[in-house]
Amino acid sequence: MSEGISLNLSLSMGLLVLFLLLLCFHESCCSSMYNLKGHISVNRRVDDLLPEIPPTEAPQPFLPLLAPSPLAPFTNSTVPKLSGHCLLNFTAAQSLMSMTSIDCHAVFAPLLANVVCCPQLEATILILIGQSSRKTNMLALNGTLAEHCLSDFEQILVGQGAADDLKKICSINASNLTEASCPVKDVNEFESTVDSSKLLAACEKVDPVKECCDQICQNAILEAATKIAMKASDPLNMEGHNVLSDHSTRINDCKSIVLRWLGSKLDPSRSKEVLRGLSNCNVNKVCPLSFPSTKHLAKSCGDNISNQSACCNAMESYVSHLQKQSLITNLQALDCATLLGTKLQKSSITADVFKLCHISLKDFTLQAAGNQESGCLLPSLPSDATFDKSSGISFICDLNDNIPAPWPSSSRLPTQSCNSSVRIPALPAAASAQSGLYNEALKFYQLFASSAILLMLI
Repeated sequence: MSEGISLNLSLSMGLLVLFLLLLCFHESCCSSMYNLKGHISVNRRVDDLLPEIPPTEAPQPFLPLLAPSPLAPFTNSTVPKLSGHCLLNFTAAQSLMSMTSIDCHAVFAPLLANVVCCPQLEATILILIGQSSRKTNMLALNGTLAEHCLSDFEQILVGQGAADDLKKICSINASNLTEASCPVKDVNEFESTVDSSKLLAACEKVDPVKECCDQICQNAILEAATKIAMKASDPLNMEGHNVLSDHSTRINDCKSIVLRWLGSKLDPSRSKEVLRGLSNCNVNKVCPLSFPSTKHLAKSCGDNISNQSACCNAMESYVSHLQKQSLITNLQALDCATLLGTKLQKSSITADVFKLCHISLKDFTLQAAGNQESGCLLPSLPSDATFDKSSGISFICDLNDNIPAPWPSSSRLPTQSCNSSVRIPALPAAASAQSGLYNEALKFYQLFASSAILLMLI
């Protein structure tokens, strides 16, 4: 059974550690920072290799294991200064807002941005506007209101401990709250244009695994978005590549209108489940890492490798750059491994250097400093961080994915969770009933997050 771990951070502990580490750099005595390792008790059981399980089999749950916090967490709770002009009901969505502030906590937001923070932030905005449309009959805000509401939204989240640069982290701006180029924003016009009962039936409950393959709800959203986009103009009667490009952009903008309508028809908790499930399909499709040039690897790992040690040292150095970027899911790690392997092959590296140099999926995600077995792969299913007064901010990750990175080959199809002929790790199941489990045999303390953040800055 795949075991997981919940990583806990007391913010005051994190700030103290970061201060000591930065002071250490200033005084040119960085070697002493490794003395901090004595404060980490790591005693965990790691499977050498998880069995290959087809995605059709029932996955075993992650077990979030909570380690005790030596210090009480520091919470940044301030009274936000609101504009007084925003009509969105933030109070009615208090639970949703609180979850977003935790998922986008000031310390963890850069680490969890791609997988947890930004999908939750975007879902919250869609739901807020959707719920508001019940009174306003509008599925979009005008430009002025959008500016006020986005500012208020950010102020509330920051007041609850979220990062103060979420607009930059998640690429959110006021236009994301408007209709943009979509010609329909009135609820009545929307419902008279699309088959609303068909849309609701397809999307009122989304299976986060099956939806990514069957795309039942996604296809219904695309159909609805295309119908309302066509109300602007008929691209068949117009000429030029720009017209088709604009129409594609309009359809994407109209998808937001469709999602807001869904957010108005479902209760906030169900809406969040649906929206996070849909965004999760897109998250796991793409490797979010930036790959440096592989030209120098060709010199050490090209055809007929003469020096295995030199090749693996070069690979280790290259992979270390990937390990400073962000936390990713296990399916994203598979995508990243395929992408890197393809790039290496294009650089005339034909040997399976992943196998030769023992590169595993964990090597593609963020690592804790000074610990070779600390790579954290997040669950492939939608997940949230949690906050506890005694243990601080926690999130689930798998420390047992010692699965070798697959080397691309012409005989092997691309790694996809929907491809039943390809054996990949089963998607992790949520272990909600086990959320408070504590295992005395496994303790992994707060320094992971602090050292990981430091590595991103180096």
